[in-house]
Amino acid sequence: MAEYLASIFGTEKDKVNCSFYFKIGACRHGDRCSRLHNKPTFSQTIVIQNIYHNPANTAQSADGGTTGMVDQSNLSDVEVQQHFDDFFEEVFTEMEQKYGEIEEMNVCDNLGDHLVGNVYVKFRYEEDAEKAVEDLNNRWFNRQPIRAELSPVTDFREACCRQYEMGECTRGGFCNFMHLKPISRELRRELYGRRKRKKRSRSRSRSPKRRSRSRSRSRGRDDRYRERERSGRF
Repeated sequence: MAEYLASIFGTEKDKVNCSFYFKIGACRHGDRCSRLHNKPTFSQTIVIQNIYHNPANTAQSADGGTTGMVDQSNLSDVEVQQHFDDFFEEVFTEMEQKYGEIEEMNVCDNLGDHLVGNVYVKFRYEEDAEKAVEDLNNRWFNRQPIRAELSPVTDFREACCRQYEMGECTRGGFCNFMHLKPISRELRRELYGRRKRKKRSRSRSRSPKRRSRSRSRSRGRDDRYRERERSGRF
């Protein structure tokens, strides 16, 4: 019996635990869900809730009403992508520099309240994720308090809508699985390529000059942090 319960845990057959929360770390029923949402006490992944606002969306609710967001749907595709890349780079860089190495970061482009604007950050180490959650819940972004928590999501392939990836999802932005917004190829190479460059630099012997430049860059990052805090962003 125990083996059977373990085999169906978090699946559609599980009548006790919510399969949606287990797979995507969110459920459209929220606290009203009839099944349990087992929030992890440790995880590599955190979710920052409702932090990204896509300016291209005419923000409509499921009943056809508006959500109060400004309609900027007349923006060009290039402008929308640049807006998203700027947001992604700012958050990714801040998370990695302040808390630890990131294995994967994803942003939801869904419109449902439980997924809209959610940012999932999977760190290399669980300790970094825990540190990030503790710190982020005392911070603000774009003049709004940040809500962050540990997430059960570890495999984004299971959390994503396969029909959306193939351009065939009929539920649109209100799909219950993740619709992940892609960053540009150039930005992906830049952000994830840094890790390879860092590993190569660590393998070389460091001269006093390299250490001096490193301290200079560190001071520059600290200045940027203070500037962001003054401007009302991170």
